Parts: sequence; structure tokens; C-alpha cells
Amino acid sequence: MIKIAVLGTLDSKGHEHAFVAECLRQEGVEPMLIDVGTGGPPQVTPAITRDAIVPELTQPQDRGACVSQMVAQAPAFVAKLVDEKAIHGIISLGGGGGTSIATAAMRALPIGFPKLMVSTLASGHTAHYVGSKDIVMMPSIVDVAGLNRVSKTLFTQAAGAIAGMARAHARQADEASAKPIIAASMFGNTTECVNLAKDELEAAGYEVLVFHATGTGGKTMESLIESGMVAGVLDITTTEWADEYVGGTLTAGPTRLEAAGKAGIPAIVVPGCLDMVNFGERDSVPSTFAYRTFYIHNPQVTLMRTSVDDCAQLGKILAEKVNAYTAPVKVLIPSKAISIISAEGQPFHDPEADAALFEAIRKHLNPAVDLIELDCAINDPTFAHTCAATLLDLMK
Repeated sequence: MIKIAVLGTLDSKGHEHAFVAECLRQEGVEPMLIDVGTGGPPQVTPAITRDAIVPELTQPQDRGACVSQMVAQAPAFVAKLVDEKAIHGIISLGGGGGTSIATAAMRALPIGFPKLMVSTLASGHTAHYVGSKDIVMMPSIVDVAGLNRVSKTLFTQAAGAIAGMARAHARQADEASAKPIIAASMFGNTTECVNLAKDELEAAGYEVLVFHATGTGGKTMESLIESGMVAGVLDITTTEWADEYVGGTLTAGPTRLEAAGKAGIPAIVVPGCLDMVNFGERDSVPSTFAYRTFYIHNPQVTLMRTSVDDCAQLGKILAEKVNAYTAPVKVLIPSKAISIISAEGQPFHDPEADAALFEAIRKHLNPAVDLIELDCAINDPTFAHTCAATLLDLMK
């Protein structure tokens, strides 16, 4: 029997969540009402009380502290239910506090596990609620404050949606491919390399998931690696670290390049596209960088060449991240070009900056980690083949 967690602040929105629970029963799935309210008593009787999640909740007068406690504790509680296969999907309705609590719990769940948040905040900036997970945010249109012709219509449809998602997820689990997964990072400037390596890896029996290194893509890839679904990592495009260090727009945060090491998964790491930092329109580039070299990728994207000093620091960061890996890992360097536009004759060709990058990697990389340097450009078929063959060898 498919079970859906109906998680919400039942002290203020109990009747609305009970309505969704009844809609789920009509869909032929079993609801599990979970109370994460932080105020008065719940309006309806939950299957799981708030005390089971936070045994000693702060006095209700301090609502902010109570919400913070629930945000801190609910994720682990719900993740345990998923691990135990006690639930097969999760849905919640909420305003500000409810959305904060529920999406914190949803972000703790694996990619692919059905998650639906009906929220008053769904039409605005939702990045801090969704994070790098596949949370479906559905606008509530009206406030989640009672049952009326609009809210009942939307809540009914939301219940149907999560029931359908859970059924599809269950079918997919039954029919899951036996092929192990490889996560790969790609940018427009490394597309040819990744595609060639991808073909070889797929021919060897792997399923390759490619992530666009745009900040969100890197975060999502790291999240997938952490989930334990991945057998190997082809991290050819580590450019997001250039944005993180210099201050560009496509940063994946300071933990980029850490997931494979923590998960103990074999990996190939390449300083792909560390020659560039991303900004928006040309006028959006800070004036402090006026003396730098730029390349207009398109009217909305301006690329800035990393300097010698930037590259020296980026090489050190990459090496130190790799040094923490516990599973087999190798670093590969394409010495003639780390992107299309850093090749000889191209706008970002800067041998001095590249030399600083490569030397920093050599200097700071643990001698126990193999460093392979090839006299070719990153999109050369030889480099792509070496990346694929080396990762296959590590995964043995």
C-alpha cells in the first residue's frame, strides 16, 4: 500500500491537511498525518505528534525559536521514515513558517522521492526552499486559511498529483535499471569532451547523468553523489570554483568537490573551464575588474578570464579538495587548453595563468594521488578517451 506523509502545522492548518488526507484516500493511497505545528493543540488528530519529532519544544510564546527547533529536527525524522520505507511520498500546505519547516524536511530526502509543497510563497523566489532537490512548489493562490472553492480545487489536484508521483516512483523502483550511474559535469566549453567520454562509459554498461556547471547544476550533482546513487564521478568541469573564489554568478558554494570524497566514490577531477568567471550583461561586471580580459558569450553572459593569482589559488583549492578523497581518484590536466577559448589563438589563451594553475595543482596535490598531464586540449578525443578509460579503471 502506498503511503503519503501529509506533513503540516496542524495547530493552524489542521483542517486543510485533513482535507488533503481524505483526498488521498479517495485516490487509493494511505495518508499519514504528521504534526509539525509549534503553537496550540492540533485541530485534528495526527498519526505522528509533534512530540515525537521535538520532545521538548520551546514554550509556544517564542514562535521563532519553536519553528527553528522543528526545522532542525523534522528532516532527520522524515528521512528515517523514508529509509524504513514507511512512506512513499510527502505533501504539505503552508505559509511562511509551514513552508520553511516542510521544505527543510523535503530537502533531506533523496532525489526522485516524490515531494510536493503547496505554498503561499511558491510564485516568488523559491531557491532557498528547494535547494538542490526536486521539490515541486505549487502556488496556493489563496492563503492556506480555510476550505473554499479555490483552495479545495487546488488541494484536491495536489493530492492527485502526489498520489500519481508516488505510483510512478513505485513503478520506476520496480523497473529500475541495473546500470550503475556516473555523474558528469559539463559546460558549453567542455561539451565535446564530456559527450565523447559519455559514449565510452555508456558503451561499457554505465548510465551517465550530465550536470550543467551553472552553480545549481554543481549543487545538484553533489547532492546526488551524497545520496549514494552514484558509482563514479567524471568531474571534468570544475569551473564553478572560479565563480566561488572570484565572485561570479555561477558559484556552487564552498563545498563543491567534496561529495565524492565524503561518499568514498571513485572520481576523475579536471580543472575544466577554470579559465573563466561568469557574469551577466557586460554592464553588470564590477568596475574593479575593468582591466581584465572579457569574452561576450551572449548578450546575457559575460565571461572574464581568471588571472595568474586567481589560477594559483584555484589550483591549490582543487588539490586540497582532492586530497580529502578516500576512494580512488586521479587528476587529469589537458595542458594545451582547459576550455575551447583558452586554446592558442583564442581570446582566453594565457599560458602564464595556465602555468600558475597547473603548478599549484602539482605543488599541493598529495603525492599519493596520481596526476596525469596530457599534451592536448580538453576537447581533444585523446583527452576524453583517457578520462573515460581512467575512470573505468578506478571503478574496477
